[in-house]
Amino acid sequence: MFAFEAIKLFVPTVVAFGFGMILSPFLIDILIANKLWKKKSVLKTTDGLEATISAALHNDEKKQLPRMGGIVVWSSVLFTSLLFWTIARLGGVPELDFISRSQTWLPLATMIIGAMIGLVDDFAVTGTLGEYLANGISVRVRIGLVSILGLATGYWFYIKLGMDSIAIPFFGSLFLGILFIPFMILVMIAIFSGGVIDGIDGLSGSIMSSVFGAYGLIAVYNGQIDIAAFCFVVVGAILAFLWYNIPPAQFQMSETGMLGLTTALTVVAFLTDAVGVLPIIAFPLFTASGSSLLQIVSKKVRKGKKIWLVAPVHNHFQAKGMAGHTVTMRYWIVSFMCALIGVIIHIIS
Repeated sequence: MFAFEAIKLFVPTVVAFGFGMILSPFLIDILIANKLWKKKSVLKTTDGLEATISAALHNDEKKQLPRMGGIVVWSSVLFTSLLFWTIARLGGVPELDFISRSQTWLPLATMIIGAMIGLVDDFAVTGTLGEYLANGISVRVRIGLVSILGLATGYWFYIKLGMDSIAIPFFGSLFLGILFIPFMILVMIAIFSGGVIDGIDGLSGSIMSSVFGAYGLIAVYNGQIDIAAFCFVVVGAILAFLWYNIPPAQFQMSETGMLGLTTALTVVAFLTDAVGVLPIIAFPLFTASGSSLLQIVSKKVRKGKKIWLVAPVHNHFQAKGMAGHTVTMRYWIVSFMCALIGVIIHIIS
């Protein structure tokens, strides 16, 4: 039995990686040929002030780094999922089919929907949807769309799956009742906001691979092999993306990747009943969004005084003189250790 489960976990992962490796060079050529990169650096901070340091760090006008690298991730996951689902329906190797209504339909669907929202934003930012949307879909609209997605998934969990509580490590279940739905929305928004981590070559991919790897291990421990296979397939797809995203990056993840991954991650965390360790496993994501929030609050409360030179905090390290690849590697180490700690806590609690 273990041999079949191991094959189900690892063969699709390798296929996703292989497909991503084949797709990436073609995608990069298409993105470059169509000049699908951000045309303007960030001009304003979240609170409306001039973003001079951030603009200097990213330098989008001169860098001309293609967006939409996240297409490699979600398309590899989708291709692999459909491939083994089709093979099983044609009578071959059903053991490799990890698509199931109870475990993987929802995270896969959420990933694709989130990715499509992000794809529209990416096209807008690259200037292909007109001058009116040259700065992309506004943050408020994106949060609104993510909230609707969170509402739909929360409703499904509460009504269809009968989930009305969450597990708190070392304390047991916390009953939420109907509040489970707004809680799902809040968690999805919180994880989505962590997508600002996508700003340095190799950073977002390295962190997300550790996070999904951790939830894959948790799913194995829970006996949810289909979810585990899905998580490892995501890891395989991310590794293919990282091959071309490590410094110097040939494209960046951007919204189509991060929106798909963060929304799917939220669903996986709830399906594995491990949302209680999500702040630990995804700690770098929370530090990214949390540091930005603290920066805004500090400037409002302390009359313009900042905590960091620039937020999110990983850009602060860059502004202090730390090389981008150093930030990435140290974040990857921290992310890997946080992932391990989160898995351990889930198991022993």
